[in-house]
Amino acid sequence: MSAASANDGIAELWIPGPTQVRPEILASCAEPMIGHRTPEMREVIAALDPHLHRAFGTDDVSHSVAVHSCTATALMEMGLRAVGPRVLALTQGAFSERFAEIAEALGKDVTRVASPLGARADLARAAKVLSDGEPFDAVTVCASETSTGALTSPEAIGAILANRRGARILMDVVTLLGAGPLELARHGIDFALAGTQKALALPPGLGLYAVSKDMLASAAPSLSYFLDLRLISRTHAEQKPPMTPTIPLLRALRKQLETITGGTLEREWLGMERREGAGEGGWALRFRRHRQMADRVTAFAKDHGLTRFGAAEGETSPSVTTLDVGGRDVKDLVAALTGRGFTIGTGYGALATSCIRIGHMGDHTPARLEALLEALGHLLGGAVPAQ
Repeated sequence: MSAASANDGIAELWIPGPTQVRPEILASCAEPMIGHRTPEMREVIAALDPHLHRAFGTDDVSHSVAVHSCTATALMEMGLRAVGPRVLALTQGAFSERFAEIAEALGKDVTRVASPLGARADLARAAKVLSDGEPFDAVTVCASETSTGALTSPEAIGAILANRRGARILMDVVTLLGAGPLELARHGIDFALAGTQKALALPPGLGLYAVSKDMLASAAPSLSYFLDLRLISRTHAEQKPPMTPTIPLLRALRKQLETITGGTLEREWLGMERREGAGEGGWALRFRRHRQMADRVTAFAKDHGLTRFGAAEGETSPSVTTLDVGGRDVKDLVAALTGRGFTIGTGYGALATSCIRIGHMGDHTPARLEALLEALGHLLGGAVPAQ
């Protein structure tokens, strides 16, 4: 059973984060408090790294992984503080634009390569900009654009931007981590960041990142204590955070990562027997479930004459879908669906009055997604076609 179906009287949370949290995970946040300088705390932190390496597609030779008691937006700033002044920002939505705005707030010299809302990042044009003129210090890119649901695959990012003349790739994987495969080491990604409240289905409050050993060794002075990449990475590796961390969330993260790696719930939610997918680890099964739900929403959109952002280019986020609802009143539609027990999001920014967003991520199940789509289908004027 998903956490959503266990919250009687409260609408299930299907916004693009924070998402629903299972009761077992919430319970782990209420365990008796421990000190942050104790062996118990060090054990919790040390237990995270093998799972985080699996999630990011790294190892302890290529990258360091770490957890910080901050938001993903703070980690955007952390990564940018660690690089030089010239930044090439690939923008195609509100959150890729946020990367650029933070760089500007830090006084960086920012050049944008902009794409239309709903499109992938224009990697070909970015590659040309990188090859011309003075070298850049960093490239910022959003793999899964949370505002539109468009996906720019990390594989394509690494391949097309391979000849970047020393520029570091800083990548937002906020709605991709835990929902789709990442292979940062293989694709040459220097820094990737996410939060816990999206596809990992945890409460907000922790930022997760992976940084290449090369970038870490050459990181520029950050002029910050709280957002010093070298300090936070080093103290995480030592299991000695420099300030009191959010201990309940770290415990919950450990429990959730161990659950995902084990794969038991994924098999249950996918209706699989243990012998099925025997060669697939828990993370691969989680990615399969997310892609199955994303494809189901794409099919639903087609059946109801709705436009899914990103679909025309063949790549969509496995965790969030943005749908143009064809002139319907978005606020009324969202309110009516909440009355039927499901809370989805309106569009973000420029899309607020024309689109809805569905966060089919985290610990939501295909079965509960069907219930959501049935309710939404009736509100749109027709039942969902049988699958």
